[in-house]
Amino acid sequence: MKWAIIILIMLSLLGSMMWALPSQRQRFQAELRRLASQKGFTVQVVRLTPPRGAGQIEQESYMTTAYQLPRFNLAKGERETFRSWQVSRQTTVANEGLPLGWSWAAGERQLATDQLELLAELIDVLPDGINSIESTPVHFSVYWDEKGPLETLDQLKAQMQKVIDRKF
Repeated sequence: MKWAIIILIMLSLLGSMMWALPSQRQRFQAELRRLASQKGFTVQVVRLTPPRGAGQIEQESYMTTAYQLPRFNLAKGERETFRSWQVSRQTTVANEGLPLGWSWAAGERQLATDQLELLAELIDVLPDGINSIESTPVHFSVYWDEKGPLETLDQLKAQMQKVIDRKF
């Protein structure tokens, strides 16, 4: 009987230690965020509120990870007149100029035709886990579920840099 109690206590302690260790997914996220930081990204966990989708009664919001690249190429005057915008992977009526399945959360009808074309190209090459894209005078952001290989960061940075260079 003593041995059964000792084994039960040892299993309980082992279970508690295993519960405290990070999972494989958590270790992957930590490595991904460390690499992102080295590549110049700012990574934040934020609450995202996409536009209300077709057929939705209430607007949903959820926690997601924002990968942001800072904008250093805007002069003060350009920052003051910059038009912020945001698009989300959502079906709504506010989808003018966007690929199928995407809609405007903010900034509809503010981009020129060539800017919309570049945005459509960006959306086409982004990983499926990107659920929103935002551009402000301070940074350019993608909201990502962090699924996929570590090499996705290089692809994200290259595509995001195109938009930053075009200043929209």
